[in-house]
Formats: sequence, C-alpha cells, structure tokens
Amino acid sequence: MTQFLEGPQGRRIAYHRSEGTGPGVVFLGGFRSDMQGTKALWLEDWARKCGRAFLRFDYSGHGESSGAFEDGAIGDWFADATAAVQKLTEGRQVLVGSSMGGWIGLLLARTIPERLAGLVTVAAAPDFTERGYWAGFPEAERAALLEQGRVELPSEYGDAPYVITRRLIEDGRDHLVLDQPLPMPFPVRFLQGTADADVPMSWALDLLDHATGEDMRLTLVKGADHRFSTPDCLALIGAAVDEVLARVA
Repeated sequence: MTQFLEGPQGRRIAYHRSEGTGPGVVFLGGFRSDMQGTKALWLEDWARKCGRAFLRFDYSGHGESSGAFEDGAIGDWFADATAAVQKLTEGRQVLVGSSMGGWIGLLLARTIPERLAGLVTVAAAPDFTERGYWAGFPEAERAALLEQGRVELPSEYGDAPYVITRRLIEDGRDHLVLDQPLPMPFPVRFLQGTADADVPMSWALDLLDHATGEDMRLTLVKGADHRFSTPDCLALIGAAVDEVLARVA
C-alpha cells in the first residue's frame, strides 16, 4: 500500500517501505521513471526474500507523488531523496541508483556519507542535463530554451515528449558532481551496458576515473541497453548489492 511523506516545501512523496534487517536498500529511480518500474519491483522482491529492509519512492512530479514533472529539477529531486533517506530509513543504507538516480546517489554520497553503507549504480547519468542535453542541443534549441523557457523532445520509449526546461538546465549546473572531488568512502559498484543509447559507456569510465575510493568497481555488460532489465541484468544488480552488503556487514 502506498504511503506518503510530507517532503520539502510541502511536496507529498509517495513511497513503499518493507521492514527487514539493516543495512537497508534504497532504490533511486531515473528521469521520468517511477517506483513501479521493473528494477524497483525486482529489488523489492529480492529484499523481501533476503529479509532486508527496502525503500522505493517517487520523486515529486513522478509517479504517485505530488507536483508536475516539468516544474521539477535535480535539486528538488535530490531534496526529495534526502528527505526519504533521512526520515524513512534507520542506520546506514545501500543506495541503488538507476540513470538519474545514479546522479542523485552521488549527491547523497557527497552530502550525507555517514548514512551510506554503499552505492550501486545502473547506467549512472551524473551531470546529464549539462553534458547530455545542453551539450547536445543545436544553437536553435539552446536559443529556444533560453527565450521560451522550455523545449519538447521526442521520447524514444513511445511516451509523451520530454519537456526540458531552462530551470532544469540551470539548476543542474548547481548540482554537478564531476567538476569537483567525489570521495566514496564505502564499497561502490557501477554497472553499465555497452549498448546503452542514452548513457554513453564513456560516461561510466569517466565516473570511475573521477571518483575516489578504496573499493570501487565497474562492470560492463556486452549488449545491455539502458533499461538493464533482462533477467541476467537484474541478477547482476542483486549480486552487486549482495557484494556491497557482504563488505559492510
């Protein structure tokens, strides 16, 4: 049953929480994704079978949470995630961040490292508003974004067009993680598919090179796409979480 947390600035954050042993596991979803996705539900089932505490939630403007998607930005969703971890979990947590959730996880690692037992990312997309959208926009789209405050981009998944706002781009610049030190004082596992059309494989290598930590590994999966949701890919996520938990138990 969906529950709600009164989050930052009165935003209602929808969540599902399973009781269990710690360290718990928190799933951080991607851009325009929600907590009903394949990876979130698979991890919830995995956690229940292991007796492990688990939390999944929707950022504001996503899924069952309040707000409109196009009104949000990285800072808002980072604040939502911070509130969810701080108020809905106890002790240290292993974060599993998918795509944008990887960026959110890195921001959490930078700001509340004492609450993290480890981090697993799946096709992490740190700084994607800048190095993905803004860097990829032709001059005409950049001009439209600055003048009109928004542009619409077609979705490759058959959904309604993505609305990219000027605020999303400008707020993203205030939350970049690859332009300053990024210490990871806990076990970290990065997972990345080589056939990912949304997050280039080079980004995973850049992240591995930039972040610092004594226990950090990158696994590349030949042929895996951005969804990373085949049975083999899901099993790899579970194995990565297991490995992190084994090192902090």
